[in-house]
Amino acid sequence: MRLRTTATAAVVLALLAAIGLATPAHAQDGDVAWTVRTASNSYGSDRSSYSYAVNPGGQVKDAMVVANRGKDPLTLAVYAGDGFTTGTGQLDLLTKDKKSIGIGAWLHAGGATVTVAPGQSAEVPFTLDVPGNATPGDYAGGVVTALAQPDQAQGITVERRLGIAIKLRVGGALHPALAVERLAVHFDGGDAAVTYTIHNTGNAILSADQDVSVAGPFGLLRTGAGTVQAPPQLLPGETWQVTVPVHGVPRAGWLTARASLTPRLTDASGSTTSLPVVTAEARTVVVPWLWLAGLLVLIGLVFLIRYLLRRTKSRQDARVREAVEKALQAGGVTA
Repeated sequence: MRLRTTATAAVVLALLAAIGLATPAHAQDGDVAWTVRTASNSYGSDRSSYSYAVNPGGQVKDAMVVANRGKDPLTLAVYAGDGFTTGTGQLDLLTKDKKSIGIGAWLHAGGATVTVAPGQSAEVPFTLDVPGNATPGDYAGGVVTALAQPDQAQGITVERRLGIAIKLRVGGALHPALAVERLAVHFDGGDAAVTYTIHNTGNAILSADQDVSVAGPFGLLRTGAGTVQAPPQLLPGETWQVTVPVHGVPRAGWLTARASLTPRLTDASGSTTSLPVVTAEARTVVVPWLWLAGLLVLIGLVFLIRYLLRRTKSRQDARVREAVEKALQAGGVTA
């Protein structure tokens, strides 16, 4: 059976945008080597990625430059894909065999393939047609060049992809919103662990600052988690699982965990705006076993002391009665 796997030949897509590289992305494997970069045009030069603001029904025409640094002619597949956030917090693109419904479906390259001679470069034009009924908000995707090569030793076909990220904001009302869902607190060893899901319920790409704490009854003995790493930029509809350890939380019975998020919205110029804080709380009862054991021992001591005192008093009363009876008998008096 022939299996198909995908291998990424270089750190591309969102990384070009995320770390601000203006140099071309480069892929190399043996005698195969190529680079991709944005074309210089009215949108700018030396762009690290593509970024557009288009109204529904609008169109964008742009291009990507592919350079062959190998020794042989190179034919690459060219296609677009929708973006998604991986489990490691990086932006990746759907492969060609996966259905795209956003940028991957709206972008059309000048050809399905591009052939570049050794030492030469070729410009690949593309058109991005935004449907008239497109939902306003942020979209992420990318345009990809890909080379599929069989690996005879492994019996598989390996596809190496190299592309450039595209961020698109479709005009209309922007409703940025994050929600904290399924918040819970439990003890893991000697520390508390607060878990929750961040859900981008709006139509804008968002990250957030996070603050997590756990408090005892009536908000007393509040313990903060310290600095909590920000989640990646989440696309509309995406979720991100968070687990935050909180050290030194007293097992004081009724505990309340609180997670506060300050969503951060980045505009086209790169400026970041803080949005109103979103807060969620969850409560749990933690049995303070050491305290309970100490209390039980104390109660046991109290009952033991009371028992010993009653027993001692009963013996003393019995001795007194016996002494009185003997005295009465000695005096010839019968009680």
